[in-house]
Amino acid sequence: MTLKGVILAGGTGSRLQPLTNVTNKHLLPIYNKPMIYYPIETLKSAGIKDILVITGKDHAGDVFKLLGSGKDFGVNFTFKVQDEAGGLPQAIGLASDFAHDSKFVSINGDNILFESIKTAANEFESSEDQSKVLLYEGTKEEAMSAGVAVFDDDGKVTEVIEKPKNPPTNQIVIGVYFYTPDVFEIIKGLKPSARGELEIADIHNHYIKQGKLSATKLTKHWLDAGTIDELASVNTYIHKHSTELDGKE
Repeated sequence: MTLKGVILAGGTGSRLQPLTNVTNKHLLPIYNKPMIYYPIETLKSAGIKDILVITGKDHAGDVFKLLGSGKDFGVNFTFKVQDEAGGLPQAIGLASDFAHDSKFVSINGDNILFESIKTAANEFESSEDQSKVLLYEGTKEEAMSAGVAVFDDDGKVTEVIEKPKNPPTNQIVIGVYFYTPDVFEIIKGLKPSARGELEIADIHNHYIKQGKLSATKLTKHWLDAGTIDELASVNTYIHKHSTELDGKE
């Protein structure tokens, strides 16, 4: 497989303070391993071996020390430092030299999947689509704090709405995004939102308007460990269901 992988492990981790005052958010433990191990395993399950890890300046050395060259994981790591948090698209834009002319998948470092993305990766690599997203049916409360997919009568995604107060669906666009290299030009043309950051939903909606985005619904569980409460909940869940992760296909 020529598809490359990008792990977004930057940001300030402000919602996880004071834990992130002493270490990178993605090095916090999830049951019996650091959080960042889970997206690494997700990429490996799809046969992806060339992986770029994007991290922030704070505690970057800890990330490098933990992961090394990738030899212990059976992959090849490249590292890039994000000088300041500017939204997910800004971080993804740092992967342009690494991706070059290859398709790639970007995964948020705090996302934990209980199934392989290999089928989705193979479909994207052989398709004409320029983007693919993965969807998870969550609760209304989860949908209110995430990007939510809107569908037409044929079940095709027509829009992604970021953090809606009244979600039209509970289909969450999780932090796994498949792109072709043209995404880097799209990112250059994005404008910051009211909160001063580039928004990932703007990329999704660009591809939707072009008819170049496909979506795959997850069939198993998905977890996000972005807050203190989520971190505690994820640790409890993983402790109980760790064998499912070990045997995911």
